[in-house]
Amino acid sequence: MLAAAGVPFDAVAAELDEEEAKAGLLAAGFEARDLAEMLAEMKARSVAAAPDALVLGADQVLEQDDGSMLSKPGSREEALAQLRSLSGRSHALHSAAVLVAGEERLWGMTETVVLHVRPLSDAFLRDYLDREYEAVSASVGAYRIEGLGAQLFEDIEGSHFAILGLPLLPLLACLRERGLIAG
Repeated sequence: MLAAAGVPFDAVAAELDEEEAKAGLLAAGFEARDLAEMLAEMKARSVAAAPDALVLGADQVLEQDDGSMLSKPGSREEALAQLRSLSGRSHALHSAAVLVAGEERLWGMTETVVLHVRPLSDAFLRDYLDREYEAVSASVGAYRIEGLGAQLFEDIEGSHFAILGLPLLPLLACLRERGLIAG
């Protein structure tokens, strides 16, 4: 998304055990929306960078309508179980981004999108996973809105970019305000 928007960047993997960090934050009582933003910040802070380097961390948390949260499925059967649990229900997808420079947090934003999943038959879900499992195996909720994944939904309230994983428009506004991209 950043490249398509004309923002130069270098991608660096965060040195963070995300599952351990998430477990600790949940034990400390973090709600889904705040969890996404804190994980994004922890990722940004974990990247070893020059003190003047601007580092962006991002994360997403899927919160079901009953308040429970889903993680990335560990297997095809877990993916099927996640999709079954989302069928005919709404859920919130919290997409967070945080900018840090050195030890300073410069900016943070979490956008929430509400997605309404249509009732899904097991036959449809099995066919969907036959065709999409490799692409969705690392996606929370076992879906991607792109391509065939669009057929899962009745309605979507919110930013397409946030679904893809980044509150892009607010981020671009922040970068323009700081003079880091053309205004």
